[in-house]
Amino acid sequence: MLPYSLLRSIFFRMDAESAHHLGMESMKIAHRLGMLGLLAHSAPASPRTVMGITFPNPVGLAAGLDKNGDYIDALAALGFGFIEIGTVTPRPQPGNPKPRLFRLPPARAIINRMGFNNDGVDKLIENVNKARFRGVLGINIGKNFDTPIERAADDYLICLRKVYPHASYATVNISSPNTKNLRQLQQASELDALLDALKNEQAQLAQTHGKYVPVTLKIAPDLGTEEVLQIADLLLKYQFDGVIATNTTLSREGVEGLPNSDEAGGLSGAPVRLKSTSVIKQLSLALQNKLPIIGVGGIMDGLDAKEKILAGASLVQFYSGFIYRGPELIREACEEIQ
Repeated sequence: MLPYSLLRSIFFRMDAESAHHLGMESMKIAHRLGMLGLLAHSAPASPRTVMGITFPNPVGLAAGLDKNGDYIDALAALGFGFIEIGTVTPRPQPGNPKPRLFRLPPARAIINRMGFNNDGVDKLIENVNKARFRGVLGINIGKNFDTPIERAADDYLICLRKVYPHASYATVNISSPNTKNLRQLQQASELDALLDALKNEQAQLAQTHGKYVPVTLKIAPDLGTEEVLQIADLLLKYQFDGVIATNTTLSREGVEGLPNSDEAGGLSGAPVRLKSTSVIKQLSLALQNKLPIIGVGGIMDGLDAKEKILAGASLVQFYSGFIYRGPELIREACEEIQ
């Protein structure tokens, strides 16, 4: 099998979204043929228990790469300690018009305005049931684009009810910049009501299914210090299980003047690293180890992963780093933060 650097050079000559689909399908075929091991590098075992879940290693795949759970088994074969699929919505939706995914190679960055394109929660569950993977699986949930923001909780509750029996943990995504008004839910008054509804539903589902499935909240890197502190207070108030920091940024700091830098959407990759780490540090001080932080944003090498852990994260995730570095990054991150 070709080395990842060569595969990347081939894919980077293609439209980003077309390359994504071709790459994922190729990975799936390679897995079926037993060839994926030639590309993957075994990650050292480094188990740790977070949110009551034992993770075989602390390095996970962030949501967004596998929106519908189509590639769970192939991704698991690469050595991730956990995989997060989604974001999924109650009803299928096409997302924003194409083109909507852009690479910025000089900055090792990606801009996307996908808009929660997915096949709907029922299809995702069907795919989860087909997968052989029995490791740690997070399912990231969102709202449909045409659900009024004042009814957003309804969508999250629909998704939570459906994914609950199938997820190791669920993530509530209120921080994508590509669904109109979604980030409004991070404001204290709206977040208070949403977290209250989610925790009440979680308690009922735990009783119904006879098991407790943790729920985490994914937040943006563009929050001010006061907003981060308000979110931390609410997470503690409702005894939330964890927080994922952070999603993509609306800032263009670090990519000014590059081709595609003026495209609308969320920026991920190396330029978001410091913003993400800053939010993790603020959360860590506010939460005082009372609930765990999953660090994501700009992890491009092992030292970046270690930086997140030193800032206060218990686990890390990446997506853009995986696109630029490939499976080697999993092993490298595991080794650096053992």
